[in-house]
Amino acid sequence: MNTANKITVARILMTPVFMALFLAGNYWCSVAAGVVFLLAALTDKLDGHIARKYDQISTLGKFLDPLADKLLVLAALICMVEKGMAASYLVVIIVARELVVTSFRIIAMGKGVTLAADIWGKIKTVLQMAAVLCLLVEWIIWPGSYLIGTVVLWIATGVTILSGVNYIYKNREVLK
Repeated sequence: MNTANKITVARILMTPVFMALFLAGNYWCSVAAGVVFLLAALTDKLDGHIARKYDQISTLGKFLDPLADKLLVLAALICMVEKGMAASYLVVIIVARELVVTSFRIIAMGKGVTLAADIWGKIKTVLQMAAVLCLLVEWIIWPGSYLIGTVVLWIATGVTILSGVNYIYKNREVLK
């Protein structure tokens, strides 16, 4: 396993650590959860950079990287729904988009086609992570007030829908 993939696996392993800290419920665990989420989010950029710079792009990496992103963001958002920090309907829309696009990728793989993420998918991921970070910061600083995080989550949800529709439309030949 190359360095880029090891970093991606580390991001996957940080997800349950984030969840345990966040759900522990005390102030310092919430701060630690925020730090873990931020570090995990930063590894998304790092593993891609290393993979491109050192020619470590692999089939495993193409599979694991988006999976790691989805696990991290969806776990965080679901935990936030449980704590009343995020609207369940927004999180359901995000989860539904991820399931549809992942299913679409599975169909493509069955036909021997690898579909890469486009710029909208990357923007979607950044906005989702930004929404989680804003909600976390508000949770730590102003518990019960999630205005900024909610606005960013609404924007992220809109871009999530746009990116999903764009992804399927752009790759619609896979369905033939």
